[in-house]
Amino acid sequence: MATNERGEKQVIGIIGGGVSGLLACKYCISKGFDPIVFESESSIGGVWSKTIGSTKLQTPKPLYQFSDFPWPDSVAEVFPDQQTVLDYIESYAHHFDLIRHIHFNTKVLSLSYEDGGGAGEWNLWSDPFNNKGKWNVTVQDAPTLSTRVYQVDFVVVCVGRFSQVPNIPEFPPNKGPEAFEGKVIHSMDYSNMDSKTAADFVRGKHVAVVGFQKSGMDIAMECSAVNGVERPCTVVIRTPHWNLPDYFPWGFPLVKLYLNRFSELMVHKPGEGLLLSLLATALSPLRWAFSKFVESYIKHKNRLTKYGMVPEHSFLKDLSSCTIAIVPEDFYDRVEEGSIKLIKKAETFGFSKEGIVFEGQAEPIKSDLVILATGFKGIDKLKHIFESPKYREFIAGSVDSAVPLYRECIHPRIPQVAIIGFSESIANLYTSEIRCRWLAELLDGKFKLPSIKVMEKDIEEWNKYKKRYSHRNYNRISSIAALHVWHNDQLCKDMGWNPKRKKGLWAELFEPYGPMDYAGPI
Repeated sequence: MATNERGEKQVIGIIGGGVSGLLACKYCISKGFDPIVFESESSIGGVWSKTIGSTKLQTPKPLYQFSDFPWPDSVAEVFPDQQTVLDYIESYAHHFDLIRHIHFNTKVLSLSYEDGGGAGEWNLWSDPFNNKGKWNVTVQDAPTLSTRVYQVDFVVVCVGRFSQVPNIPEFPPNKGPEAFEGKVIHSMDYSNMDSKTAADFVRGKHVAVVGFQKSGMDIAMECSAVNGVERPCTVVIRTPHWNLPDYFPWGFPLVKLYLNRFSELMVHKPGEGLLLSLLATALSPLRWAFSKFVESYIKHKNRLTKYGMVPEHSFLKDLSSCTIAIVPEDFYDRVEEGSIKLIKKAETFGFSKEGIVFEGQAEPIKSDLVILATGFKGIDKLKHIFESPKYREFIAGSVDSAVPLYRECIHPRIPQVAIIGFSESIANLYTSEIRCRWLAELLDGKFKLPSIKVMEKDIEEWNKYKKRYSHRNYNRISSIAALHVWHNDQLCKDMGWNPKRKKGLWAELFEPYGPMDYAGPI
């Protein structure tokens, strides 16, 4: 059992009751720790509890499941809808009796570190509890607004990237939303409405949606269903992406092109060594051919040339950046019929009385309602949890780097904290699961971390990879999508697991890796 020097269970504070928070809770319990999950909402599920009702899973169901709790047979859809996914997550939490560890309607206001009598500087991660320090977690109870401070031995931050702090673009002087006679909201505000309220809100309005990622497309679909061709929904696309119509380009499974070891041999990897580096260079023509193969299918199915929406960057760059979405069914049929209009414009824009205006364009996009599907400021949300300006600066990193996390989990210079679920992959659930298992083994003393210098060197190698393979709007994205097997190999080796999870060389090279491959040590 995990105890402190007084024989008491070590307390792990977990911020967030989404998928990552539930996984962290489950694996901490398995090692004998006492987890407390702080959830600001009245229910679990994270983004799945606050998303657009028509939204569906973005990855095929087999890639988005818990390794020890598969989808029930009753769920036949390959891409289940929002409520089905939420039901699945809730079933997992009840099955493993996690709910009793969750404090609902409890918002974390700040984290402050109380040194345990050391030198005041964190310089050793050989033992996660080595410093004997404590974290003070200040929380606010939603119904009463009263505050309370919990003291914990370790903190796992699972706040995610896609909630709470909307990314509102900067506008030219005197051309912000205040110049517009209509209404401007963020997609977050729309997502918080129930289906009927949302439909009533957009009904009879000329709606313009800014943004062409998943939320932008889903909102446009809902608006077109309500208003039809009489009041088409205008989608303003600042950066076209290779959004997928399905996972079978020209009938070939996409997972066999990009989710196996062979596909990763074509990519230069952090810490790869000379042989793998030469191999990645030699295979670069094949890497280019894979991208062109997928791009040709997307262009054909989505009619991108017809609408002037062909991206300037490669499919691999979108995949590496996790900036790909599944196009809603019949989306381009709605474009064809005229209930959705696609307009490609420059990244900067402003407002006039009548709607959205772009530099050098006299006529505005006339609108009654503008919905900004412009994403979230995930880094801002993450860093402001910390009370210490020094820790905030550590989290922010440099202007041209992602959040600097070793194994996408640990900041080398912030003691007794892990950050899970912030770095993305193609299938975030199972990526979070193996990271939570890795963290539980670390907390249980099954392995030790290297020195801060070694960890920071590894982080820099990963940062170089991210910048190399992300498209021009890199924007400090934390994504390991094109190297998820390589990343998981590192976690397995740390835990003493065999990273080779398949039977036979052919399967090891060409079969896709998924959650069930990491169900336990082998």
